[in-house]
Amino acid sequence: MAITLTAKRLVTAETIIHHPLITLDGPDIRAISSREASQVTGVTHDFGDATLTAGLLDIHMHGAVGHDVMEGTPEALGAISAFLARHGVTEYLATTVTASLDFTLRALDRISSYIEANPAADEAKPIGIHIEGPFVSHAKRGMHPAQFIVPPTIDLLDRFWQASKGRIKLMTIAPEVPGALETIARATQLGIRTSIGHSNANKAETLLSLEAGATSATHTFNAMRALDHREPGILGVVLDCDKLYAELICDGVHVAPEMVRLWFKAKGPARAILITDSLEAAGMPNGIYKLGETAVHVQDGRCLTDAGVLAGSVIALDQAVERMRDFTGADLPTAIRLASRNPARMLGLPDSLTVGALANFNVYDSNGMRTQTILRGLSIQL
Repeated sequence: MAITLTAKRLVTAETIIHHPLITLDGPDIRAISSREASQVTGVTHDFGDATLTAGLLDIHMHGAVGHDVMEGTPEALGAISAFLARHGVTEYLATTVTASLDFTLRALDRISSYIEANPAADEAKPIGIHIEGPFVSHAKRGMHPAQFIVPPTIDLLDRFWQASKGRIKLMTIAPEVPGALETIARATQLGIRTSIGHSNANKAETLLSLEAGATSATHTFNAMRALDHREPGILGVVLDCDKLYAELICDGVHVAPEMVRLWFKAKGPARAILITDSLEAAGMPNGIYKLGETAVHVQDGRCLTDAGVLAGSVIALDQAVERMRDFTGADLPTAIRLASRNPARMLGLPDSLTVGALANFNVYDSNGMRTQTILRGLSIQL
């Protein structure tokens, strides 16, 4: 049975529809119009002064609620997916981290098997895998274990691809390391998007990676060569290149508000992407957790390895949207698109909130507070 929703406004990828009328057919959107333009009078649910927006897409997250995606079990991934849905994330990329080869291959296989299954009604859907490592720079490895970092090769990427059953959607790589350009070109052939990061690359090395097919940058500012006015390096290219997307962890810990504003001025509303880089500690109290095979100490929102290196975050993507608005003054539609439309377009996915798309929404009240997630046509408890 079809149901019909309405609200004060609907924020789509490109526009705002005032007084929308949205007809759902099970988990899908059947029609979108406005109440003024439609002859339909029966409305199943009226959200009043609320704003409906797209569900969020987190393309860089490692875990939550005490579980790491590399565990790969249905129990672990189910718990993570349910946590994400409660925070407005309706789809995500399960993100691996540099680990031993056997551990990585096993994780890719297990995550792929979970992706094949239908998610529970209250779970966000993993739509692919993001491999962050092992193709990173030793100089800018951050928390990635040095003993497991290896030079990128086409053969190893193919092994990862096969283990994932073709479900790798995004790869982080340092463009300056030997073999990187060939591996980026191979990833492009396979349909994998490449994100440059954990890198000490200079300007010339970074530009070569763009020619090879790189499309985005991993957690801008973090684990990147510092900006210099004569040798801008990877960071200068990332901020300057209009065609390159750029992730950012907007938690107030990884990047200062001034630099968030600089990033947004440089990338603009069409190329900036909000991520979380969340660990299994997200949604958990202070304590000791793991990222891959590395212990991480979490205290008051800061995640540090035994060596004192910053390692991921405990923020959720709806919270990143809120802080983006606080730090920059961006309005709700703009901030939402940084966490929905932009990551989808970077991956080559169709826009959400169109006829035929899944009925994934977030509901924001008149004060701009998120109050509800609608996941594949069903409301879930926050």
